[in-house]
Amino acid sequence: MKRLLHYLSLIKFSHTIFAMPFALVGFFVGLLFEQQNEITLNGWQKVKDYFIEEWMVFFHILLCMIFARSAAMAFNRYLDRTFDAKNPRTAIREIPRGIISPTSALRFTIINSLLFMGSAWMINPTCFWLSPVALIVILGYSYTKRFTPLCHLILGLGLSLAPVGALIAVTEQVNLPIILLSAAVIGWVSGFDIIYALQDDAFDISQGLHSIPSYMGRKNALLLSRILHFITALLLIGFGYMNGMHWIYYFGLIIYTALLFYQQSIVRENDLSKVDIAFMTSNGIASIIFALFSITDLIYFG
Repeated sequence: MKRLLHYLSLIKFSHTIFAMPFALVGFFVGLLFEQQNEITLNGWQKVKDYFIEEWMVFFHILLCMIFARSAAMAFNRYLDRTFDAKNPRTAIREIPRGIISPTSALRFTIINSLLFMGSAWMINPTCFWLSPVALIVILGYSYTKRFTPLCHLILGLGLSLAPVGALIAVTEQVNLPIILLSAAVIGWVSGFDIIYALQDDAFDISQGLHSIPSYMGRKNALLLSRILHFITALLLIGFGYMNGMHWIYYFGLIIYTALLFYQQSIVRENDLSKVDIAFMTSNGIASIIFALFSITDLIYFG
């Protein structure tokens, strides 16, 4: 059990909450799209009948999310182990402390990558053939800080695969609304990752690593983060409009946007004491609220 807890800590399993709710939204968008094309039942009965039929797809989507993120985080910790050992903020992580060996972390990455592809294969052929592409993005992110400050956008791209992947799992198609939702995830994740990276700007500069804060300075980095979150809100309005969402969705979107504004308001270029609140608490709550109101809207008006 202690060994398991060490691995859960290595991959920051609790952070799965960031992308998982958006995958659920993508799943329900796909579910209702399929229902509207095949049956004439109304409201919750429609969802319930198809949910029973599609529960294995739902289960494998959850597995794909867990395995993909576990592989990505473990690989990131493996690849960054030397830098983590030098950085006082990250020196307490499992690999620098010797709790988990680099070889074990790499083996864990490979196992989770194979399990991810296996789960994708259980969904449909399209998901399986696209799974290596997803792995290239989410594993490749760990290299990007070595050569580009746009690494935050690559991280956002990796998490944005969650809703579009869930839609493909159900329908084997991609539509414009889900592209807007995925683009919103890129803006949201990039914005909060820039805030998180403020903590390491001096270290990144000293090690020749790239990030928006080390490249632009804290003031401009925070401004860009706010612009990205503003664009996120606009894209989510577009998603709601294109997907025919109703007042329940927009009410949830107001709360979600307010939480983005809140996290931006508590972080200053000369005061990073509340970065963890902005990063973990605010974003975790925001993603859950967005998903709850979105799914409720889809079910109630579906």
